[in-house]
Amino acid sequence: MSASLPGNRDLPASRHDLSTYWGRVKHSADISDPRTLFTSTTGREHAKSLITQYKQGKVPQMTPELWQAKKIVDSTLHPDNGEPVLLPFRMSCFVFSNLVVTAGMLTPNLSTTGTIAWQVANQSLNVAINFSNANKSTPLSTSTIVQSYFLAVGASCGVAVGLNSIVPRLRRLSPAARTTLGRLVPFAAVASAGVLNVFLMRGEEIRQGINIYPTETEAQRKKREESDVRLEPIGKSKKAATLAVGETALSRVLNATPIMVLPPLLLVRMQQQQWLKSSPRLVLPVNLGLIFTTSIFALPLALAAFPQRQAVSTRSLEKEFWDQGGEDGMVEFNRGI
Repeated sequence: MSASLPGNRDLPASRHDLSTYWGRVKHSADISDPRTLFTSTTGREHAKSLITQYKQGKVPQMTPELWQAKKIVDSTLHPDNGEPVLLPFRMSCFVFSNLVVTAGMLTPNLSTTGTIAWQVANQSLNVAINFSNANKSTPLSTSTIVQSYFLAVGASCGVAVGLNSIVPRLRRLSPAARTTLGRLVPFAAVASAGVLNVFLMRGEEIRQGINIYPTETEAQRKKREESDVRLEPIGKSKKAATLAVGETALSRVLNATPIMVLPPLLLVRMQQQQWLKSSPRLVLPVNLGLIFTTSIFALPLALAAFPQRQAVSTRSLEKEFWDQGGEDGMVEFNRGI
């Protein structure tokens, strides 16, 4: 993101009010806008150049072109190291990357082999997304990534296969109720394994801590920028990391809930309609359409649940930081996505 580019003058965090939920929704919609995927390397470098000029004081104020450049940079570069996030694992590509595996998991009457295969594919994608968008101030080892991957795959497959074997045995339920529960099995598997995946993939952050920065007043920020000094971290906090990882895990559940619940329930109702009964080949495209439409709206709503740049009181962190906070004893950190 823009924070990693040269220059000590800070850009406005967003054109939207990030202190409100709907402001963060609009900001998240910018970050996850699929149109930024069509930005060429030349376009990205031009956007970085514009942002750098602003941060170095060569451009006096934000303009529509600068806001567009910031949108491109924020949606393609990692905020900690400034490196481009691999395209399939950007939030702007999440809807498309997730569409195929979600459709696979939500396929009606999936066999055990199919269930396992699609859960493996989904957790593989989750690991890649979590790794690509995690806080980079605490690097992950290869062994941690591999261990996290296999544990998450085992958890999701275990939940999915286990529930698929249990639901048909619930004889007290009507056939319609069993069908509905069966369609919700993928959600239970994805939600439980998704939370586990985030904690496993980012467990090193909790063990080692993540960088925290003092919150500045407007006067302090301007003075630092005039002195051409970069804001430096005051240390690594394990409690901040726990908060960051926990909120990210919860946002994953919030994102998965409408995507994994609404399409299968709507599809069950639609399959009772004569037009779909007479054209079973339409089930797949209808399913894809439901998932795609739900995903487009659900992603920014889930990403906005918690601020990406989080501010907390030092009193909620380790005692060593209690007297090192900035304005009102507050510090900030990158939560990750």
